[in-house]
Amino acid sequence: MKPNQSRRHFLGASAALVAGAVLGPNKLWGAPALIRNLNKPNSLINGVQIGVITYSYRDMPDQSAEATLKYVLDSGISAIELMGTPVESFAGAPKNTVDMRSMYPLMRKRRENQTLTEDEQKTLAEAETKLKAYRTEMANWRQKVPMAKFEQVRKMYNQAGVSIYGFKPDAFGMQNSDAEIDYGMRAAKTLGANQITLEHPVNEAHTLKLGQMAQKHGIRVGYHGHEQQTPTFWDAALAQSPGNALNFDLGHYIAAGQPDPLNLVQQKHDRIASMHIKDRQAPTHGKGNLPWGQGDTPLKEVLGLMREKRYQFPATIELEYQVPQGSTSVAEVSKCFEFCRKILS
Repeated sequence: MKPNQSRRHFLGASAALVAGAVLGPNKLWGAPALIRNLNKPNSLINGVQIGVITYSYRDMPDQSAEATLKYVLDSGISAIELMGTPVESFAGAPKNTVDMRSMYPLMRKRRENQTLTEDEQKTLAEAETKLKAYRTEMANWRQKVPMAKFEQVRKMYNQAGVSIYGFKPDAFGMQNSDAEIDYGMRAAKTLGANQITLEHPVNEAHTLKLGQMAQKHGIRVGYHGHEQQTPTFWDAALAQSPGNALNFDLGHYIAAGQPDPLNLVQQKHDRIASMHIKDRQAPTHGKGNLPWGQGDTPLKEVLGLMREKRYQFPATIELEYQVPQGSTSVAEVSKCFEFCRKILS
């Protein structure tokens, strides 16, 4: 074979390979896209984005932005609702001396009106005193921190194949200044998020302010609820501003004994910024947080509805059942994602 024929043969074979990448059964966009997406997670399944909140990894010893990214990747997830600690610590925030891993269970017990022992009450009170001082220190830091570090976090996560759709620092409560709220929204935008999330303050003056500030920043505020959720729980905030939205928790809604969550999702889908998913029992069965598929939460039905209607809000895995002995939260989030994948595939 002549040299120019060999070259033509090589180029023709290469073109065929590229054509196969473009037109093959996996419908890839071409060789460059294939290379870019190699070994990256993909939790967008038939139009439904499955994400995870970093709270799911709260028992892991390393809560840095880098370690959190590894947990997400190892879980097979490609989208995240980031809480404040991993990002703000990366940006150089003062260190919180309170061990939040030990505080979360106590805070949950109080929120669910469970009885706290005297020692637990004392521990919680001491922690909250320290947290109050820490919040003051954080408020001062937030007034000065540049956005460059937040841009670095966005690039680090995006390059690994993980998009950041939500940001949840402790910066949006009634105890926070307008300057802190503005900081949190600027940081969210810099991270690439389209929403900030927080516990519903149940204060109309505050939700009005947050909604108006969110509009100016071009993002939405997703209000999270627990067992106080009802079909009308968000109505006042939604009427105040298009910047206000739901961070709906499907599992807590079932534990609250509320009927017909599918109807709520259908009625308010355009105002749902994101939805937390877990498998909780109804009140008649004890309200437990169980491994997925063992509770009363209609995960299959709601995820199926999202796929059918092509709803654009993400479904966020929030791991709250007890991690079995010998397992890890990363492994359990992976199981939750696999549960969703089977439903949506």
